[in-house]
This record gives sequence, structure tokens and C-alpha cells, in this order.
Amino acid sequence: MTTDPRPSTAHGPRHRPAPLPVHTAAVRRVPRHPFLDHRGPLALAHRGGAADGLENTHSAFARAVALGYRYLETDVHATADGRLVAFHDETLDRMTDASGPIAGLPWSQVRQALVGGREPLPLMRELLRAFPGARWNIDVKSEAALVPLLELLDEQDAWPRVCVGSFEEERVARAQALAGPRLATSLGTRGVVRLRLRSYGLVPARAVRASAVCVQVPEHRSGIRVVDRAFVRAAHARWMQVHVWTVNERNRMRELLDLGVDGIVTDHIETLRDVLTERGAWMPGPGPR
Repeated sequence: MTTDPRPSTAHGPRHRPAPLPVHTAAVRRVPRHPFLDHRGPLALAHRGGAADGLENTHSAFARAVALGYRYLETDVHATADGRLVAFHDETLDRMTDASGPIAGLPWSQVRQALVGGREPLPLMRELLRAFPGARWNIDVKSEAALVPLLELLDEQDAWPRVCVGSFEEERVARAQALAGPRLATSLGTRGVVRLRLRSYGLVPARAVRASAVCVQVPEHRSGIRVVDRAFVRAAHARWMQVHVWTVNERNRMRELLDLGVDGIVTDHIETLRDVLTERGAWMPGPGPR
């Protein structure tokens, strides 16, 4: 038996990565869309890295990019006058010093709200321009935001660096139908259920929407395990990557990577960077311009 010559870290001995299953490696080498063109597992900064409380702000995304993150996760809502705001909640109440539903307010009011009393809400247009080297995983939180988002992606020619998702499978399927193969999409909840059933052999392969390039799921849902080897195999058989959210514990990150998942979404962006670095799998992005 050989000994790993690399030194131990403050977090214990170096973790030797398990070899990737052959099909997993192939899914990464031959991505179905430019969004997924990345060597090694994708590291996605959840809302820019929500651990410090300033989620979905310009400063959060800038910090993630400065740390080397290429993939940023966010959400979009449309204001009453059709402006696309990067923000998770339907209302301003929880995260800002203002209140009210974003969909019922004009941008002139929404722009005055401050996350944590400090940071303004950014427009999606501004973020695409501010971080041209970043790739964005965008959760479309409302039907009203869908067409404006597709129009923005077309205007900015941002198709190669954006993946659109939603809990509503019908919404994301509609986005795919409107934009065609130039748009990367993930499966919605109904699509995930069908893929889970497919992993058990209970439905035919055609039951799963073939146009999705990835599936983005929690490790567990309502006490039921979602991500296991059968699920990963079923996704890879459809040439879909598997991205798991929101994983903040170091050991869970390691175990999921050993399982063969293709990406991890986290609030704790330094932790995930450390885990990937110790495995020789940290592939930083271009950094701030």
C-alpha cells in the first residue's frame, strides 16, 4: 500500500478522491451545452455565497468571483414595470429594510431597498455586464420574469453562459421551447420526480424531458433521499449532469463528489473551494476583469 506524500491540512489528512465512473467522466468531457464546458466538478456559489447574509448582491457575487468562482447561482423576479431583479424572495420583507411584493412595485421603489440595510438589489442586466467571465445558473421565480429574461439573454448574447431552472417544470419547458437548444435548462420538480422513477425502472426513458442538460436537486427532500448512485446513473444515461444543493458541510461535499455528482451548490464558498483544492479539482474562473 502506498502513502499519500501530500501534507495533512488543518482539517485532517488529504482526502484521496475516488475514481470517476466512466460515464460520469464522459458526461463532463462532452458537455451538451457551452454552459457546462468546465474541467472537473462545477462549484456554484449559491446566491453569490449566502453565508454572510448579503445574498444576491453585487458585493456577494464580486467576492465569489474574486475567490475564483466561475459559476454563480441566483434568482430573478420581475418588477411591476418589467425590470429583472436578482433576488430570491417574492417580497422584500425578509432580506431588506423595505417591504412589499416585488411584482407589485416599480423598479424606482425596489431599487431603494437595501439587503441587510447595506446593499441594493441588482438588476440581472447589470450582473451580466459586471461579470462577463461568469456563468449564471438562474432560477426563474415567476412567470412574469420568463420572457424578459429570454429577451435579455438574446440582447446580451449570453446564451452560452446561462442555465435556466425553475421548480415549475412547465415554466422551464416553456423557456426551452421558446429559446431552443441555444438555452441550457435544468429539470423542474416534476421532471426530477420522473427521473427518480426512471432510476427505479418504473417509467420509460422518454418520460424524462430530453432537452434538459442537467438536473439540480437537494440531497434529500421531505425525508426521502434523492441523490444516490442509481439517480446519478439515470441522469448520466440521459447525458445530464447532476448538481446538488445546498451543501455546506465538508464531509457531505466529499461524499457527494465520490458518488459522482457533477456539481455542488453552496453557501460556504471557501469550504467548497478547499474541498475541491484538496482533490486537485479546483478550476478557478477568469477572476474579476
